Amino acid sequence: MQNTTIDGISRRNRDFLQVIQSYCQLTKPRIILLLLITTAGGMWIAAEGQVDPILLIVTLLSGTFASASANTINCLYDRDIDYIMERTRNRPLPSGRISPRDALIFAIVLAISSFTLLTVFANLLSACLAMSGIFVYVAVYTHWLKRHSTQNIVIGGAAGAIPPLVGWAAVTGDLSWAAWVLFAIVFFWTPPHFWALAIMIREDYAKVGVPMLPVVDGNEVTSRQILYYTLALIPVTLLLVYPLHVMGVVYAAIALILGGFFVKKAWELIQAPFDLIVARSVFKYSILYLMLLCAGMAIDSLPVTHQIVEAIGANLQALVTTRSWA
Repeated sequence: MQNTTIDGISRRNRDFLQVIQSYCQLTKPRIILLLLITTAGGMWIAAEGQVDPILLIVTLLSGTFASASANTINCLYDRDIDYIMERTRNRPLPSGRISPRDALIFAIVLAISSFTLLTVFANLLSACLAMSGIFVYVAVYTHWLKRHSTQNIVIGGAAGAIPPLVGWAAVTGDLSWAAWVLFAIVFFWTPPHFWALAIMIREDYAKVGVPMLPVVDGNEVTSRQILYYTLALIPVTLLLVYPLHVMGVVYAAIALILGGFFVKKAWELIQAPFDLIVARSVFKYSILYLMLLCAGMAIDSLPVTHQIVEAIGANLQALVTTRSWA
């Protein structure tokens, strides 16, 4: 069990279960879940709805390890500001429940495990992509951009957009244009998602001097940027339908409906940029949006979906032909 001291206050995990809980908390599991959904989406499309179950499990497990490693290093690097902010003060490192040394060892073991699993059960490309995700998140976002630029989320968001590339590469061994569109979808989704959160906790970021967009340029500018990125996101999602033709009409309908609601939420925030309830609504919907969009990809790629769409199309064509002859 860990037993460290911060500001003269001894903090410790009371039992083994709390040790496990502390290490799980260090990995930010809620963030990992979203990344795994996009990984699975990439695999599902690449395999045309017929993913090898073993490969799926191994890739998602490896993705969990890679994301957990990156998040752990992020917590290790940010433990000084985490101790100051109310919402993060009770995290394992600032609270003293896990020591920095143990956190670093944990992160290294996770990264090595991820690389090994992907190399052995998938391929070297997917393993290297997973490691690049860790590098971008730690070196580019956490170290370079987070404390120095209002564009930290925009550029650093590339780290969160790498998991679908990992999933695609694990299945195919290469990266097609469709894989890069999946990357672009997550890339354009990240600013609206995170800036809505940044509006909610603006005071915390201001307290520790992190130049998030709402802190530096204000909520009005941030809300407009959220709308711009949301509007740009919609045509990006439709690139999978045209010109790439890897998704069909079912996904197109889902993407348009979800995108429409996202724009509506963003517009509501522009009307009330200081309303934290509205910002929270945008943030929560952004999570639901990405989950449902990936579910739409999975549904559209199923063979049974293709059969149903083709049957409906044939019936409509027959109906039109019959009426034209009547």
